[in-house]
Amino acid sequence: MLSDKQSIILTGIMGVGIFVFGILDLLDNFVVLTVMTISFFAIVINLLYTKARGEDITPQEQEELGE
Repeated sequence: MLSDKQSIILTGIMGVGIFVFGILDLLDNFVVLTVMTISFFAIVINLLYTKARGEDITPQEQEELGE
């Protein structure tokens, strides 16, 4: 899924987006709301996937993946 760096960037973009669209009063717009919701669920699903996968990976597999 997403790497740590990509997750942090996506979270930052989401935070900035909520701030900017909130100031511009565009959070009620269907398109903006849809994009923000999809971004939120991508972050949450990635977090859950990473946690579940992290328990199953052996230290040797982690070295092979470069984590």
